[in-house]
Amino acid sequence: MRVMTWNVWWRFNDWQQRSKAILEVLRAEQPDIVGFQEAWADEGTHLAAWLAAELSMHAAFFAPSDQQTWTKRVDDPGARYGAAFLSRWPIRAEQGADLVQDPSRPIFSVLIDAPHATVPVVNTHLSALPYGGTALRLAQLEQVAQHVAALPVTNHPPVVLGDFNAEPESDEVRRFGGLLTEPFLPGQVFLDTWRYAPHGDPGFTWSRENPYVERGIEPSMRIDYIHVVPRWDAPGHVRSVRLAANAPVDGVWPSDHFAVVAELSES
Repeated sequence: MRVMTWNVWWRFNDWQQRSKAILEVLRAEQPDIVGFQEAWADEGTHLAAWLAAELSMHAAFFAPSDQQTWTKRVDDPGARYGAAFLSRWPIRAEQGADLVQDPSRPIFSVLIDAPHATVPVVNTHLSALPYGGTALRLAQLEQVAQHVAALPVTNHPPVVLGDFNAEPESDEVRRFGGLLTEPFLPGQVFLDTWRYAPHGDPGFTWSRENPYVERGIEPSMRIDYIHVVPRWDAPGHVRSVRLAANAPVDGVWPSDHFAVVAELSES
């Protein structure tokens, strides 16, 4: 099962051309499940629905309550921002909410009825602040951990993906993982799939190789993740992981973030 997470940069820059490039990346990658952050929507449709129609897939979208934080940044008051899913298989049991202390950021979960299992998937986009922000993201990831704990138990362990706006060594990401420090909830562990990447590959998803990033002042960072809950007696074991969308498509860079793609076992 091929799972992708991707921050697609909402309606910034030339978003119409970028949307076409996003579509071409998905045609090439052929993911089974995609979680988007900064997905756009308007009165007629949303990014995932448009992609689903082009790719014969299923789609779902959730918008957090504070949209003004986003719309004031572009000249398009009708646009909405949110998290979205694209799936080769039916999507159900949608649950969306604002993240704590920041109603402009979402947590969005679904159940996906894959042929081999019912897959719980959680998608989030944590707050980004110019400096610091660890305490806020700690609270938000504790909310994510509690949300996962409350999901129905199925024959597939939960998959948690998204843009955490924090590096792997940060307090919040280590606490969420529960391997390098005590977890938010006793016994709860989330395995960062990038641990299965080729040795030495930093996996920068916010990369200065991307011209949208290079024009700023920030260094390259790995801030986008796919986490799985390890369970020996179930599918969902990590087979491989890599970056995607890390090159232009016909001269157009699809987003300011690169995507992460993980191959998970079906048995």
